[in-house]
Amino acid sequence: MARKLDAPIPRVALTPAEAAAALGVGPDFFNDEIRPDLQLIRRGRKVLVPVAELERWVSENVERTLAEELS
Repeated sequence: MARKLDAPIPRVALTPAEAAAALGVGPDFFNDEIRPDLQLIRRGRKVLVPVAELERWVSENVERTLAEELS
């Protein structure tokens, strides 16, 4: 009999569809524009996107604000 856990288990990797949703983009945009820049986990036909890799991509692709450019 499976026991229900008290706290949710933190996700360290997402499916490509979940990664797209986490970034607020559609699957086609994710596959065309973002996925090529990511290191992925592949096991058989399963593909996973590490959350840390998404965070890296976001920090490297963030645009500077006008205030930062003026200083």
